Amino acid sequence: MAYPPTGVWLWATRNKEQGRGNTMPTLGIIGSGNIGSAVARLAVAADIDVVIANSRGPQSLADLVEELGSRATAGTVEQAASAGETILLSIPLTAYSSLPAELLRGRTVLDTGNYYPHRDGRIGELDAEKMTTAELAQQLLPGALLVKAFNNILAHHIPQLARPAGAPDRSALPIAGTDQGAKTRAAELIDRLGFDTVDAGTPGETWRFEPEAGAYTRIYLADPSVPVERMLEAPAAPLSADELRAALQASERVKVAERTF
Repeated sequence: MAYPPTGVWLWATRNKEQGRGNTMPTLGIIGSGNIGSAVARLAVAADIDVVIANSRGPQSLADLVEELGSRATAGTVEQAASAGETILLSIPLTAYSSLPAELLRGRTVLDTGNYYPHRDGRIGELDAEKMTTAELAQQLLPGALLVKAFNNILAHHIPQLARPAGAPDRSALPIAGTDQGAKTRAAELIDRLGFDTVDAGTPGETWRFEPEAGAYTRIYLADPSVPVERMLEAPAAPLSADELRAALQASERVKVAERTF
């Protein structure tokens, strides 16, 4: 069964009807691409203020901020990094080293990043499987409380699958990190955005839901056999927490050096 992108607005209405319209601390979003924009839409629909930034500067975000409404503000990367205690990071992996690491120190950072060799070039430590992408990200951002999240779902499936807490067709997302407090804060935010969470362990275990692994993107497709070239338009179907746990458990480690996308 397919769920339309407008489902996010139906979810937001039901969320408010159930008394979950109270505000939460501001969410900083670094990266205004597909994932960052999708999460921003869920956040403002859930009455969460956002400060969103990208590498092109606040002026490039005028249209997006106008669409998002009064709860959204365009800012610099530094302003988004210091906007609140929780930051969503959705930028290419090769740009992590340019971030204001000191501003992220001690903050909960939801890391949506993946290693895509066609975009990032070949990264020897990842190809040799000396570390996972999440472990490399932590190395690049020392002191940040990284939680891997939103990296295993297609951007257009995020609004399609958002549901209020307790909905029988609510989907789950994996999260992973080393700081339990940060994982708790990430789970609370993701719950507010419309998803259950499954603790997928430490950064060293995130290979289970990295690209091409068993718990990556296709598990949210209504038809998991959809050809690759049609996935970016293919509809989603709910994935429960139990189904996600099973997918994580069954996932086999991908040979990173053989990956091409």
